[in-house]
Amino acid sequence: MRAAPIRDPATEEQRTRTLAVFDLDGTITRFDTLLPYLLLCLSARPWRLPRLLLALPALLRFLFRPDRGALKGSLIHAALGGLPRPWLARQAQRFTTWLLRHGLYREALDAIAAHRTRGEQLLMMTASTELYAPDIAAALGFPPPLCTHLLWRGTRLDGHLAGPNCRGEQKRRELATWIEREAPQRVYAYGNSAADLPHFELAQEAYLVNGPARAIALRPTVRRLRWTQRGTAVAPAAPGE
Repeated sequence: MRAAPIRDPATEEQRTRTLAVFDLDGTITRFDTLLPYLLLCLSARPWRLPRLLLALPALLRFLFRPDRGALKGSLIHAALGGLPRPWLARQAQRFTTWLLRHGLYREALDAIAAHRTRGEQLLMMTASTELYAPDIAAALGFPPPLCTHLLWRGTRLDGHLAGPNCRGEQKRRELATWIEREAPQRVYAYGNSAADLPHFELAQEAYLVNGPARAIALRPTVRRLRWTQRGTAVAPAAPGE
């Protein structure tokens, strides 16, 4: 199946008050984005590679008490802590350009285009961080995303999380707040894992991309999609181009 079937809302008011929520990693992209982004940054400053050893204590703690947010923050702090915001912004732009060429699902781009053509609101909601998620969202025509935020020390990155990891129940809370504020009449949601099921409950129609069928058992509003094709989006121009 190439993309989710999109029902035509009856009126213009319904179209403008319909929301389509997309996860990023594994839903729009064909793989998780954090490690490729970190590797791109470290390829530009390879002398920072030994700093990854600083994340070992967090990795060991994760083995006994899994906390994805703590592990993510420790890894980002080890790899990128202390780097200035302008340099990180340039790497985010490089990463976004590469990702648009090599890392997207064609079917995801089709689904996004279908909702946009119908004049429906788009929202990206992702556990990916503010380091690059806003660049990807903007390049794909989304407004600023709901994502994971990091600590900064002035203009330099600390890297630990500044709040909850935007995953699982936190996604549900974020979306519930958005729905209460904006009052859409209909919500579509796209995700790829069991961690997306909590916020799927807030949607009239939800689509699990390449996820296990058992994850949606007894959930009549959730449908399973199989996306496989690699897609390419237009890369954003660099500043001044």
